[in-house]
Amino acid sequence: MRIVGLTGGIASGKSTVSNLFKASGIPVVDADVIARNVLKKGSGGWKRVVAAFGEEILLPSREVDRPKLAHMVFSSDSNRQLLNKLMAPYISTGIFLEILKQWGKGAKVIVVDIPLLFEAKMDKWTKPIVVVWVSRETQLKRLMERDGLSREDAGSRVMAQMSLDLKRCKADVVIENNGDLDHLDQQFSMVLSEIRRPLTWTEFWRSRQGAFSVLGLVTSGLFFCKRFSY
Repeated sequence: MRIVGLTGGIASGKSTVSNLFKASGIPVVDADVIARNVLKKGSGGWKRVVAAFGEEILLPSREVDRPKLAHMVFSSDSNRQLLNKLMAPYISTGIFLEILKQWGKGAKVIVVDIPLLFEAKMDKWTKPIVVVWVSRETQLKRLMERDGLSREDAGSRVMAQMSLDLKRCKADVVIENNGDLDHLDQQFSMVLSEIRRPLTWTEFWRSRQGAFSVLGLVTSGLFFCKRFSY
C-alpha cells in the first residue's frame, strides 16, 4: 500500500487538493474530520479538553465552541501545545484505524490529509509527501477574505503553524497554488499520475493483496514441507 502524505497550511488550498483526490477515486483519510469526531460531546478527547480548558469553551448544547477554542489556541503558544498534546493520541489512533479500514478494503493507494504532518512526526510513515504551497502574502489575503479576519489576526494564525517554506523543503512533491483553479488542476493532473504509478515491491507487500500473497506462499511452503517429510 502506498500511503501519501498531504499537508499544507491554513488557507493554502490543501482541502481543495484533498477533494480533488477524492473526486479521482483515491481514498482520503482526513485528520481534520477525525479531530472533529475526537471532540464530540462525551468522547474521551472531549473530556480531556474540557478538563484542561474549562467549561467556558462549551456551547449550551455541551458541544465544544470551536471558534472560541480556536481563538484561545491561536492566541497562546502554551494553549496550542497543550491542545495538540491532549488530542494527538486520539487523532493518531483514529488515523491508524482509518488506514486499516482502507487496507481491509484492498486500497492500493491512500492519501492521509494531515495539517500537522511534520509537527506530529507522521511524515516518516508517508511516501511521497505532497505539500500545497502558497506565498505568505497570498495565504494572508485568502485567510482574511475567507474568515473575515484582520491582517493582524490572520498573521497570528499563520505564524502559529510551521512555515510553508519549511514544509516545501521537506516535500517530495510541491503543488504551487498561487494561481487560479485551472492552474491548480493542471498541477494536480501531473501529481495524480505520479501517485498512481505502479507500486514498488515494498508497497505491494504492505497491501492486502501482498499480505495474502505472502500468506499463500507460506501455506504452500508448509504444505509441501509436510508432504515431503513423509
